[in-house]
Parts: sequence; structure tokens; C-alpha cells
Amino acid sequence: MPLILFNKPFNVLCQFTPQEGRKSLADYLTTPNIYPAGRLDADSEGLMLLTDDGRLQHSIAHPDHKEAKTYLVQVEGDIDDAALARLQAPLDLGDFTTKPCRAVRIAEPDWLWPREPPIRVRAGKPTSWVAITLQEGKNRQVRRMTAAVGFPTLRLVRSSIGPFSLATNPLLPGESATVAAAGLKKI
Repeated sequence: MPLILFNKPFNVLCQFTPQEGRKSLADYLTTPNIYPAGRLDADSEGLMLLTDDGRLQHSIAHPDHKEAKTYLVQVEGDIDDAALARLQAPLDLGDFTTKPCRAVRIAEPDWLWPREPPIRVRAGKPTSWVAITLQEGKNRQVRRMTAAVGFPTLRLVRSSIGPFSLATNPLLPGESATVAAAGLKKI
């Protein structure tokens, strides 16, 4: 039962089924009968876990057993302590309220690859980086959270899932590695 770490590039669909004019996981991974344990939007980058073990996939992705996930988020503006405090507290996003999370301002990681294509840059508008660690994961949640506190997301990179991290398992976009599932929560 392989557990595959994959660094999903920007603008790649998180599915194996091809879609005309779009890259998908099938363009990068050839291991048969593996499935993603969780998803990333096409406009998000970073770490994904894939496996052929249904129980393991369930234990990684199911809301009752979710592994902590850390996202590195480049936001528009110079994020302040008040916005970080709002991100960490339960945040009402209209259709759901987030659980408390960890959100800290960080420097851009030196191991982070340049995005292709680069983010849009607005003259005179600074950007800043935030590391957000969640125990949940709703559709476009991080982007919605940063927008709700007044700092729209420009770039979103999932850097870790549970014990696995791109900082300690360096993979460039499109690269993968097979690892042992040790350290993951079991159901």
C-alpha cells in the first residue's frame, strides 16, 4: 500500500480524469489505483497525499480524523495582529463558521519555489506571508478566511499534512516520493 507525497503544481486539477486543455494528476503520476486523500483547488499548490488504501485515505481526509494541514499564504497587504487574531478565532464565513486555528505571520520560506506564472503584483501594494494550520478543510476555506479579514490570498501553498512536510521532504512542483504511512492518525 503505497503512500505517495506529491507536490501539486499551480493550475493542475486534483483528479486523474483528463479535462480538455487542463493538466491533471494523470500527467504526473503513473502508479495504478491510487487516489488523493483530500483535494487542492487548481489555483492552489503544494503537498498532496495519495494512496491505494481506502482506510488510510479515509483516516487522512474524513472530518472526524483530519490530519492538521499547514498552508503558506501570500496575502495582499501588510497583515496585522488584529487580522491574525481574527483568523485564529472561529470566523463566520456565512455558510459555516471555522474552527479555531493557528495563524502566524512568517517570512517567505527560502525553500519555496517560484510560481509559474508569477502572482500579479500591484505597484505600491505590499504583500505578506502567513502560515495557517487547520484541523478542517472546507472548499476554498483559506482563501475565504483571508478575504474575510481584509487580506485577499494571492498565492496558497499547502506545506504539510500531519507529519509530512515539503520543508523536510523537498519536492519541486510535479515531483513525488513514496513514503511509509508511519505517524498518520489511524481509524
